[in-house]
Amino acid sequence: MTPKTQKMIFGVLMAVLAVVLYLTYGQPGSAPASSNAEERFVPISVDDPKLRTDLLQHFLALEYKGAHRNIFSAALPPPPPPPKVEKPVVVENVPPPPVVPAGPPPLVLNFKYFGFVSDHFDAHRQAMFSTNNDEDVVIAGEGETIIGKFRVLKITNTNADVEEISSGRRSSLTLEQPKPTA
Repeated sequence: MTPKTQKMIFGVLMAVLAVVLYLTYGQPGSAPASSNAEERFVPISVDDPKLRTDLLQHFLALEYKGAHRNIFSAALPPPPPPPKVEKPVVVENVPPPPVVPAGPPPLVLNFKYFGFVSDHFDAHRQAMFSTNNDEDVVIAGEGETIIGKFRVLKITNTNADVEEISSGRRSSLTLEQPKPTA
């Protein structure tokens, strides 16, 4: 910082200080307003100012009934004694809980993921899917739909994540190697 800039900043800070002092203490030459605490003091009216020793004795007679432990010792306290069982426990026949239905059936896809294409920077990928017994080929990028029913969520080198549009169920297709032609 140059000396000129430092002087300008110092001048601005001094001006701000002057404004704050003026607003805090009022106009120059006037004394700050004094307050008399004695004039505003009003004692609280209490009917019986005696000490309540009955309440004090009650609190002094209380005893701690929790686990006694030295808080300055690192050793653990002994475990509490097991509870005493006086009556034998009667086990009633409880009906089994109702069967909770499993979630929706797994997503069955009728196409295969067999390849992908990406640009030079790997920013936009397109996957190749084969349908109808390897007769039709569909090329779809991330976010695009296949057969109007499925949306491609993510394409990687090894798999493609697909979501069924109507139900939101998801599945992952693994990259399949092409069959050798003979």
